[in-house]
Amino acid sequence: MGDPLKPVGPPTDNEKPAPLMRRLVWFLALAAASLAAVASAAYLLRAILFSA
Repeated sequence: MGDPLKPVGPPTDNEKPAPLMRRLVWFLALAAASLAAVASAAYLLRAILFSA
């Protein structure tokens, strides 16, 4: 396996892209993590603003 932080370019002509399910799982995981981060920040700000 290589360095996990090394950028990886698009696949060349002779390389197959990752399977669709794997790409969809990554997309959904990143979308859920983003949603959780934004919701956490919103509730934290709301708690700070309305606690006084």
